Amino acid sequence: MSISDAAQPDWDIPRSPATCRHLLEAAQLQGIDAQACLKDSGLGVADIEDNATEVQAGQELRIVRNVLARVEDRHRFACDVGLRYNVANMGVLGYALLASPTLGDAVNVACRYAALSSTFHRLARRDSAQGAVLEFDNSAVPADVRAFMLERDMFAVTGMAPLLIGQLDSSIRLDVELAGTAFPMDRLDLPWLNIDFNPAATSSTVTIPAEILELAMPAADAATAKMCARECEELLQARRHRRGVSALVRARLVRDPGQLPSMADIAEELNVAERTLHRRLAAEQTSFRALVDEVRVTLAVALLESGLTVEETGRRLGYSETAAFTRAFLRWTGAPPSRYRGRRA
Repeated sequence: MSISDAAQPDWDIPRSPATCRHLLEAAQLQGIDAQACLKDSGLGVADIEDNATEVQAGQELRIVRNVLARVEDRHRFACDVGLRYNVANMGVLGYALLASPTLGDAVNVACRYAALSSTFHRLARRDSAQGAVLEFDNSAVPADVRAFMLERDMFAVTGMAPLLIGQLDSSIRLDVELAGTAFPMDRLDLPWLNIDFNPAATSSTVTIPAEILELAMPAADAATAKMCARECEELLQARRHRRGVSALVRARLVRDPGQLPSMADIAEELNVAERTLHRRLAAEQTSFRALVDEVRVTLAVALLESGLTVEETGRRLGYSETAAFTRAFLRWTGAPPSRYRGRRA
C-alpha cells in the first residue's frame, strides 16, 4: 500500500465486495486461483464473501492488476467480469434506477451516484439535438487499467440494458463512441447499438435518443424513487467519510484489534514518513489516536452487545486489566460497559 498527496478521484471510496467476487469468479474461469488474485490486497477470501465487508477501491485495483498480469485473454476476462453485473447486486442504487419515473430520470440518478456502482469512470450527462449523451470520463482512471475498465463497463451496461430499456422499439438504436482503439466486440455486437471507436477521444459516450428518454422505467414509482435517492445520498456521504488515508488506517487497525500497531508501524506499511501520515490524517479532520479510539469503541460495543463479558471484551481489545478497559469505555461513551452487555440479544 502507498499514499500520495494527489487529490482523490470520485471512485476512491469504500465499495461493496460484490465487484471483487466478480473478479475472482471470472479469473477462476481462466485458471487463476483466489490467492493469486488477492496477493498484496490486504483481503482474504472470507472478506470477499462477506457482504458486510467494505472494500477500498485501491484494494479492488490491486486485484485487477494481479489478474491482468496473469490472464491470457484480457478481452475475454473483461467480458466475463462485466456480464456478471446486474441491477440486483447494485444495492440501493439498483432500486433507485428501476423506480425512477422515466429513463431520463434513471440516467440522472446513474450520473449522480455513479460512485456507488462498480465503475471507475466519472459519469456525466449532456443534452444534444440527438438526445442525452452519457459520458464515461476516464481521466481519473489509472492508465494501466483504463482499457480493461472501459471494456468491463461496456459489457456491464449491455448486460443490464435489456432490463432497463426493454421497451425499446426494434428500429431505435443507441450510438456508442468508445475512446481508444478497437477491441473484440463479442457480446457488444448487438442490433440496437451503433458502435464507433475514436482513438483521439478522452472519454466514451452513449447517446440515448430523445424519444425514449420519457419511457417509464420497469418499476416506476415516484415515492420509492425519492426514498431510494435519499438513501443513495446518505450512503455516498457515509462512504466518502470513510475514504482516503483514514480508511486505510482504520482497516489496518480492525485487522487485529488485540495487538494494535503503532503509528510508525502503519506509516512504514504505507511507505510514508510518520510525519506525512500525521499530516494526511489531520487534513481529513482526524488523528491516529482518534481512529484507535473509534475502532476500539465500535468493536467494544459490538462484542458487549453480542453477550461477551466486560472482562473478555477488554482482553480481545488488548487490555490486560479490566479496570483500564472500563475507564477507557467510560471516556468513549460516557456509560459503563455493563450497560451494553447483551443488548443486541
